Amino acid sequence: MDVGLVLQMFERPQDGSKPTWIELKSVVELAETLGFDTVWTADEILWRDPDFPAPLGWWECLSMTGAVAAATTTIQVGTWVMSALHRNPGMVASAAETIDEIAGGRFVLGLGAGHGGGAATEFGYPSDRTVSRYAEALQIVVPLLRGQTVTFDGEFHRAAGAEVRPRGPRPGQIPLMLGGHAPRTISLAARYADIWSAFPTATGSLPEAFVDRTAMLDQACEDIGRDPASIGRSVGVFVEPGNRGEVEALGFGVAINGSVDQITETVGRLADVGVTRVELIPYPNTVETIERLAPVVDALA
Repeated sequence: MDVGLVLQMFERPQDGSKPTWIELKSVVELAETLGFDTVWTADEILWRDPDFPAPLGWWECLSMTGAVAAATTTIQVGTWVMSALHRNPGMVASAAETIDEIAGGRFVLGLGAGHGGGAATEFGYPSDRTVSRYAEALQIVVPLLRGQTVTFDGEFHRAAGAEVRPRGPRPGQIPLMLGGHAPRTISLAARYADIWSAFPTATGSLPEAFVDRTAMLDQACEDIGRDPASIGRSVGVFVEPGNRGEVEALGFGVAINGSVDQITETVGRLADVGVTRVELIPYPNTVETIERLAPVVDALA
């Protein structure tokens, strides 16, 4: 099972302090040293939650992804997941090629419909028909990524002879990971993605929380005649060494917790529900926590 690490891109809920670039760079360098397969940057803007003492802001995804790509040499770098709603679809493909160039062919484009945590109104983004907008965007992003010239005239998006130039080191081969939790977005992943992605919701991070979604993906693949084994399955999980229960108290559901051996056993059981790669969200997301998880990475790899 491949094991990734999700960076903490947002202000800390406890006190609103920011993760500095120096701190994030230290975490990324440690992840590369410990043998993580991929390091992921999330794409959010602003979260408001009555349980948080203040709104939580996020570092901008693409800028941070480019910095991470430049600061590493071997680990894959990916977006988890970029919002198709916040960016022109042609520029999504262009950004993917640019980051893959910076990374020397180590970039994974994770893309989703967007709007986790809100922020639509504050920043002027549309809040209606988000999946329809995303479905149209994919009709531009996917062929551009695969090297085609695109002309498209949709309800939300347009392109007229668009092509991406220059190309990075892997023209047409950047892996595409698409997020999906509901039938429609999971069907889009089945149609277009190399990897399907899901994140922990209020149902928590235990393997049982992903059973229904992996079954839905199997059915979506069968519906279009795709072999379900041909698509990767990535899930993000909160991992909290010890038994403090802080992740659940913050509203993110039950984390995978306990001793290192218990965490290894629980994460390993994700393979039993069809997961092929797991993205760890350590809590707290610090160098010390990640170092404690090193045996987990070794065991799963």
